[in-house]
Amino acid sequence: MVYTVGILTVSDTASKEPLLDKSGPVIKEILTRQENYAIVKDWIVPDEIHDIQKTVETWADTVGLDLILLTGGTGFSKRDRTPEAIEPLLTRKTPGITHLLLSSSISITSFAALSRPVTGIRNKTIIITLPGSPKACKENMDAIIKILPHALDLLSDQHSETVKETHAQIQGHQCTHHESEENLTGQSAPLDAPVSRKARSSPYPLISVGDAQDLVDQHTKQLNVINMPVSQFLASGYVLAEDVQSIEPVPGYRASIVDGYAVYAEDGPGVYAVESVALAEQQETATSLSKGKVAYVATGGMIPDGADAVVMVEDTKLIKASDDGKQELLVQILSHASKGQNIREIGSDCGVGEKVGMKGQKVGPSEVALLASVGVRHVKVYRKPLVGVLSSGNEVLEHIHTDSLKPGQIRDTNRLSLLAAVRNAGFEATDLGIVSDNVDDIHEALEEALSRVDVLITTGGVSMGKADLMKPILEQKLDASIRFGRVFMKPGKPTTFATVPCGKNSKLVFALPGNPVSATVTFFLFVLPALRKMSGVDRSRNVIVPVQLDCDIKLDTRPEFHRVHVKADMTGLIAQTTGNQISSRMMSMAEANGLLQLPPKNTELSKLQKGATVPCMLIGQLDSY
Repeated sequence: MVYTVGILTVSDTASKEPLLDKSGPVIKEILTRQENYAIVKDWIVPDEIHDIQKTVETWADTVGLDLILLTGGTGFSKRDRTPEAIEPLLTRKTPGITHLLLSSSISITSFAALSRPVTGIRNKTIIITLPGSPKACKENMDAIIKILPHALDLLSDQHSETVKETHAQIQGHQCTHHESEENLTGQSAPLDAPVSRKARSSPYPLISVGDAQDLVDQHTKQLNVINMPVSQFLASGYVLAEDVQSIEPVPGYRASIVDGYAVYAEDGPGVYAVESVALAEQQETATSLSKGKVAYVATGGMIPDGADAVVMVEDTKLIKASDDGKQELLVQILSHASKGQNIREIGSDCGVGEKVGMKGQKVGPSEVALLASVGVRHVKVYRKPLVGVLSSGNEVLEHIHTDSLKPGQIRDTNRLSLLAAVRNAGFEATDLGIVSDNVDDIHEALEEALSRVDVLITTGGVSMGKADLMKPILEQKLDASIRFGRVFMKPGKPTTFATVPCGKNSKLVFALPGNPVSATVTFFLFVLPALRKMSGVDRSRNVIVPVQLDCDIKLDTRPEFHRVHVKADMTGLIAQTTGNQISSRMMSMAEANGLLQLPPKNTELSKLQKGATVPCMLIGQLDSY
């Protein structure tokens, strides 16, 4: 049975810029994963009672929707008016659903008590208000998703048989899940199971990209701290594990900013004898300057004691030189000087004990120069993870050693692209080669790899074929915990993330799909943020920017990460599609420096028009037109 649904986001900001709506897409994603909901209406209104009521009345009375879900406007702020808009529209209230919403959220955080949910019935339409926070919205949807079908059936005379069946199941304490849901055990079938017992569908729940990213983040920890000589920062990207203070002042002596003459400012313009010369390379302390005389100083040279200003050489005139022309004897100062003019005093750039680095700060070329300049020789940084890349499959062959391919064989491109991606991101990668589709071979390769690396990336063997052995081997041979085994996305649905116990800690395994594009896209989505966090980066996820489409793009039933080439012009960022997006077509990754985050299609939206603004995850450098 299919139920018609309307999703209404209540938000002043999102009504002006729809891409800022985060909770509406969360609801759509949850309902899209169910088989019995059709999203007929999807709209955004500002926090105005009239706009909320007009939309809900039309959807309930004219369109005749079975279910209306509102998100936003249920808090304590002055503009939170959703409860006041909905309560007068209800013909009956549903306190049980309201209690379920509150109790499920309060069990997670006491701040949920500050929410004001309203639920009820208008004629034969169920109306439920949800929080505006995507996280809280998802928690509330998870709490009610199982009871909604029965509640909707009770309101409709057409579903009387379904109601009877459900009541019988409840009275008999039988499970009300669909048969397909019973198979979502999160555990693979035994490796020695006969073919007749092999699963025909995945036992792993299909979760959202956001939930998958949260799980990766939850199980990713920073690595240990190491003491590193500043002179050995040959690769940038290390992250400081402590605040760093300067040991020496910069400059360490009074230095000239320009090529010129050190003077007493009060002497003023006139002709003066040249007493000494101070070059930048001189290390000894400059001599004192006699009153009524000047001393030549080069840029960076030491200022003689007593001198309190430097006059640029352009503001002077040579009056007399030695007979051999090698020495200046008399110089005319043409301009007035002020005290301190063109002089860098000791510690004026950086004083002793001044903070020159903060915990969590990345160390790049400029930071290395700063640390060296203030006398810091060693700093504590987070160790970077060592990443291993392993390909699997009987059909996969070494690229460099293969002159020609036989039917059914392919060159191993995944390993090459992932090794390049890891190294390009500033991490060390080790090539683990190719392993055949054999339980013992894969087990041995995984064990050996995990003894050497912090993070293991594999490609292939994660779908539903007879040779897809990666998940069961991880679980049954290595005692791994599969944190997720399927993700609601395109491409990359069978992406798997596992943790393998190793002493007091766990090592991370990312089992990526075998399709080349899927492997690359999921690397940027899930693996790269984990590598950054392990190396001490606080904000480890990829940068998301708004871009404009340069053509129409059709939407898929799943949220899609569409490969694009992003360029910058005077109007903003423009995204150009890389063409056919099939997950086996590596051409779609060529020159791609961004991944559009496209929503799943629904009955009202099947494509995005040219010029639409879409969030885009940057995976490379921007170009300009």
